Amino acid sequence: MSTKKRALVVAPGRGTYNKDELGYLARHHGGGGALVAAFDAERRRRGRATITELDGAERFAMAKHTRGDNASPLILACAHADFLAIDRDRFEIAAVTGNSMGWYIALGCAGALAPMAAFDVVDTMGALMQETLIGGQLIYPFVDADWREIAGRKADLLTLVEAINARPGHCLNVSIRLGGMLVFAGDEAGLKAIEAALPPVDGRFPMRLGNHAAFHTPLQAPVAERGRALLPQSLFSSPQLPAIDGRGAIWFPNACSKTALRTYTLDTQVVETYDFTRAIEVGMREFAPDAIIVLGPGTTLGGAVAQSLIGIGWQGLASKADFIARQKADPLVIAMGLPDQRPLATG
Repeated sequence: MSTKKRALVVAPGRGTYNKDELGYLARHHGGGGALVAAFDAERRRRGRATITELDGAERFAMAKHTRGDNASPLILACAHADFLAIDRDRFEIAAVTGNSMGWYIALGCAGALAPMAAFDVVDTMGALMQETLIGGQLIYPFVDADWREIAGRKADLLTLVEAINARPGHCLNVSIRLGGMLVFAGDEAGLKAIEAALPPVDGRFPMRLGNHAAFHTPLQAPVAERGRALLPQSLFSSPQLPAIDGRGAIWFPNACSKTALRTYTLDTQVVETYDFTRAIEVGMREFAPDAIIVLGPGTTLGGAVAQSLIGIGWQGLASKADFIARQKADPLVIAMGLPDQRPLATG
């Protein structure tokens, strides 16, 4: 009988490589080895800063490191290297998923995209979104400080979004369902309208996300169209591991259409809401993993994962206090971006 733990692996999205993550590849992966060298060679060919140069910069520069055409491949390199570093003697990977851009990374981890194909998708889509930079995003919570849902707040937020989106000259949609938060995306008129309508929370929200376009909304249709023109069907293969997308649909090995997978990846999820919460719920209910391993860089996604678990009362979790107590006794969520948790995944 196997003593391995079954793990659901979660790949991060944009906004996870920040000042504290500078040098992540160098610290944890010796720079990334042959794979990052191959990524660097292609970046040079495309006339862009290499991943090694970005990760090895003397200081973090918001204007440079958070750009879509730089942040996207940098996060891919860190996350994929983390995936390869998971101790397979300790963990059996039950399934993979990701948040937003993390879907592309998850496809690379699952084997539906070979490493260089995953790089091509991430680098191309990151560059296209940076070139166009259509609209923007902001984030707002519907849970309290103990991560319990505030009665009626989510429904009120969704009603507000619909009302603003219906105004002439305004565009606003739910971009990502992210645990106890909603990410909204739209044009400037739509974003200003919801900012004016939302009461401040914790001195942080509503929070605009810098260098982020209106991901996962119809405003991204031109980006999706250009992406499909540049990224051929030949990049996509059947996954080797189950992959859970931003609707909660599962793409099983040898049991899915590669054409449909490309259509979802380069069309559907680019222009429709990405339900990360649903992906976590499905991953837990369908695969019942012993642990959730959140790939680095960054440490922000763990909270959204925990809030998603609390939302379904997983193994009795009902609050932030419950989750913290569980983590101290027997960690359920392992964030590879946290120095004290990383060894739990890597051995």
